[in-house]
Amino acid sequence: MLMDLLPVSLKKYFQMSKRQRKNEMQSTIWYMPIFYISMSIVSVAITLFLDLVVELDQYTFELFRISGDITRMLVSTLIGGILTLSAFTVNSLLVVLTTFSGQFSPRMLLNFVSDRRTQHALGIFNGNFVYVLVVFLFIGNESREAYVAVPIITVLLAFVSALTFIYFINHATTWMQVHNITYTMKRSSEKIINQTLKKELEAYRVEEPGDLMDEERENERSIGSIKSGYLQIVNYRSMIEEARKDNIIVKFHSQVGDYILKGNQLLSYWGPGAEQIDESKYCRMVEIGHKETELQDIQMGMHKLAEIAIKALGNNDPKTATDTIHRMSELMLTVEDYITFTPYLKDNDEQVRVILLSESFEYYIYRGFGYIRHYARDNHLIITELISGLAMVAESIDASKHDRIWEFACNTLDHIEQEIIYNLDKVFLLDAVKKLALLTNHEFDYDAIERRFYPEKI
Repeated sequence: MLMDLLPVSLKKYFQMSKRQRKNEMQSTIWYMPIFYISMSIVSVAITLFLDLVVELDQYTFELFRISGDITRMLVSTLIGGILTLSAFTVNSLLVVLTTFSGQFSPRMLLNFVSDRRTQHALGIFNGNFVYVLVVFLFIGNESREAYVAVPIITVLLAFVSALTFIYFINHATTWMQVHNITYTMKRSSEKIINQTLKKELEAYRVEEPGDLMDEERENERSIGSIKSGYLQIVNYRSMIEEARKDNIIVKFHSQVGDYILKGNQLLSYWGPGAEQIDESKYCRMVEIGHKETELQDIQMGMHKLAEIAIKALGNNDPKTATDTIHRMSELMLTVEDYITFTPYLKDNDEQVRVILLSESFEYYIYRGFGYIRHYARDNHLIITELISGLAMVAESIDASKHDRIWEFACNTLDHIEQEIIYNLDKVFLLDAVKKLALLTNHEFDYDAIERRFYPEKI
């Protein structure tokens, strides 16, 4: 009953899982200010207790005693000053968000808002403003002749507000620098791989599937999606444990980040215990929402990086696109180091219980570099940087992935018009391709590419 009285904006938090609720709250602007406002109210109580109840002015030096009239004038003046700094800070925030949305990617707005430094700065301003406002309400009609705690704390908070304003401006301008933006995006994706995918998936992955209960698969049953939306989070650990108890194998027909409609096939299952399965139990282990989240979706981080490069290409900013390619190359190493490309998840008895959609390193290469390649088109400088990035990846990665990298590079070169490329562009492009060919043991294939660009040498 109480839930029905809450507005939709608050009700949604009670309908989320604990993990998703924490992520959503940390990604909103009001989360940290509420914390600071609460702390400021506690500080008001302590300050007034010291001045009005303990009468701190009787135990301090004359230097620290401020008359009541001056204290009230000081607090009333600082109310306007702190509010003015808060207004400038909010205005700067809006300028930053507008710049991010237009120049880089609208999906990056959440990253700046959820940044701890941004939230702390907003929280400090709101907390300090509430402090001086509430203190003024209590001392406005007080007839005390002297105060100690109130003026000292108020002046300190004014200094903190001034320093925070300078800090926030510096933080915003630093955050907007291209190399910091791309580094932040890359680090965010690495965090998903290291803290989420590695802990939740890699511990259960197995290369060889073993017994897949093929004799029971004739009676495979399907579970449809209970609503439309993006597949956001899967509780793999609970699903594996429940599948073990029910003695079944669960197979996914969509992956995290996919959009599905209500009734679309989401899961299927088979096994000796398939007859008595509570399907709603497995549906509750899969969270579907109206937007994409980064909690388990590394592709979203790759898309953000790719969008920065695409926007840079549209704004004639090749340096930003080049920096993005370098960050994407770093991310490819993390993908190769921490993700095992097998769809099978086992239980403690080494029996496969969950089967995911198959992924490959080639799939991640396409997600990372494919969009950039498409929008680069005849921008031979960016294509050259892309090939150089692939060469760097090939030099640091396991040799088993070399063929996939080479195939992607060759496919990229197939769409270059040899007739319109400048001579020096051709030279540097072929140098990058030659380096990649040597690293991936495709020297003979490189000869064919060189002849295609220089047919007169045939």
